[in-house]
Amino acid sequence: MNSNDIQEFISFLTTRFKIEREKFDRSGVYAYTQRLLAYNSNKIEGSTLTEEQTASLFDHGTLPRSNDYYRAKDVEEMNGHFLMFNKMLDTLEEPLSQDLIKQFHYELKSGVFEDRANGYAIGDYKKRPNMIGMYQTVRPENVEAEMQILMDWYQHQSVTISVLSEFHAGYESIHPFQDGNGRTGRLLLFRECLKNTLIPVVIEDANRNEYLEALAECRKEHCTDKLTRLFEKEQAFYFDKCRYFC
Repeated sequence: MNSNDIQEFISFLTTRFKIEREKFDRSGVYAYTQRLLAYNSNKIEGSTLTEEQTASLFDHGTLPRSNDYYRAKDVEEMNGHFLMFNKMLDTLEEPLSQDLIKQFHYELKSGVFEDRANGYAIGDYKKRPNMIGMYQTVRPENVEAEMQILMDWYQHQSVTISVLSEFHAGYESIHPFQDGNGRTGRLLLFRECLKNTLIPVVIEDANRNEYLEALAECRKEHCTDKLTRLFEKEQAFYFDKCRYFC
């Protein structure tokens, strides 16, 4: 695709997102993107909800009858993701900031009973150290300073998909929140693609292992090539799916 085609596509997306959301349209690209991003991003983190259940929750606010139990946290986080996406649309014209990132996290997590019961900070940076597997992340007392370094670097970049790979890897290595880092990080990725006239990235759960391996390579070898290639593949996936609505 040439730059004009991409610009037209991004203009189409942002226009349709606004119109369809305002009209409560559940048949277009806005609803499709809400369901696609929420399902895959939550599934990567272990959600047990299916694509069909995700769609029913978004479209009707209900879940199909099932002989299995629904995990309350999965439902709460799915609804939170829908709200976080809407918050992203409402603030798309604002510059990216630490405060805005905290607002996204609040939308994602404010309705999650388990996190509140565990005393997790909601809409604020973590208060306890956390890890990614065996990998230590930034300690709570250093998060704000490390996030500011990352933001200062990012704001001086001419944003490309490779720059977004570095930003995403940096964000995930800081792991600023007690929980929900992956989901907020992937929403930021989607948002910054829209803002910078890049085809958005939606990481598919089917590519979860490739995604985690790429992030591990970023941490260990400080190389984002594998992550950038995955993002480019996921851009093609999302564009191909959205052409139906154009």
